[in-house]
Amino acid sequence: MADPRNTAGAAATVDVDRSDDAYRAWLKEAVRKVQADANRSADTHLLRFPLPEEWGIDLYLKDESTHPTGSLKHRLARSLFLYALCNGWIRPGKPVIEASSGSTAISEAYFAGLVGVPFVAVMPRTTSYEKISLIEFQGGTCHLVDDPRTVYEVSARLAAETGGHYMDQFTYAERATDWRGNNNIAESIYSQLRMERYPEPAWIIATAGTGGTSATLGRYVRYQQYDTRICVADPENSCFFDGWVSGDQTVHCERGSRIEGIGRPRIEPSFVPGAIDRMMKVPDGASIAAVRTLERVLGRRAGGSTGTGLWSALRIVAEMRAAGQRGSLVTLLCDPGDRYLDKYYSDRWLAEQGIEIAPYTAVLDGFLAGGEWQG
Repeated sequence: MADPRNTAGAAATVDVDRSDDAYRAWLKEAVRKVQADANRSADTHLLRFPLPEEWGIDLYLKDESTHPTGSLKHRLARSLFLYALCNGWIRPGKPVIEASSGSTAISEAYFAGLVGVPFVAVMPRTTSYEKISLIEFQGGTCHLVDDPRTVYEVSARLAAETGGHYMDQFTYAERATDWRGNNNIAESIYSQLRMERYPEPAWIIATAGTGGTSATLGRYVRYQQYDTRICVADPENSCFFDGWVSGDQTVHCERGSRIEGIGRPRIEPSFVPGAIDRMMKVPDGASIAAVRTLERVLGRRAGGSTGTGLWSALRIVAEMRAAGQRGSLVTLLCDPGDRYLDKYYSDRWLAEQGIEIAPYTAVLDGFLAGGEWQG
């Protein structure tokens, strides 16, 4: 029998140790800071949209504008940073780069500042001035492009040139969030509805930018064995609806969405069609009419994506009422309207864009006054 202590002639063990005590200490502190941010923050409010009590239908808006960076994307940015940090993708002193039309970039700039790395947002030149200012306020810089379709390749190129990390929210949104629970938005909604008269909503209505939120909602509902259905509202100049209906994941749009934060010129990798029960295509005029109606009815000014979801939610309320159904619905108040004063709340901008909201406003006013949906 050979002596196991005799290693003469045996292949030498290959041992590559890339551990770095300074980096691991930085990483631990960075993860602690991101997790501490969540620990400091209370949950966002669930607001009731006023509908007649006798309808037997309750509509709620999950107010994500109350996050520290003012939007639903705060949750996503936190998840993306934890995911990238724990994967070893974010390194001290190296920039984080993101393709974003605004709200995600604002939130990511905040978390980049929290952990002490530079941040660059690659975004369409048409992004609102208010959002650009908020990114810069959080310490980020903006790299503007003329063609919205190039944001992906430009982001990847900048990351390669700087040695930084391209966060790529459109690929990693559905992977970074723990859809089974762990304080995701779906778990929060069901917890807050627990004492309402219809604690399990008939519908949750979301909008799609990355597709990550709808994926989280749909997966959670199925995992928890709820009967809730998920509807995704899609604006003009976006491909999610067409791709979902046709099953063709290669569809493209030539123009970019005018509803900032949602709608994409391609089907994003984080969009999970099988987790969705219904999609609705919403005209931009309807989105803006709905968000202005929200201000009149609830006294809250919100961004255009909130209007896209609210229009769809009210249409489903009308369908339930016509069918004699009772229950609850939830949609999202995604971000505050003061970021869009020069767009969705500007009649001049609407005229320049050729957007007519009066017919859609009449539909909403008629429905809320008399209960009939004429549109």
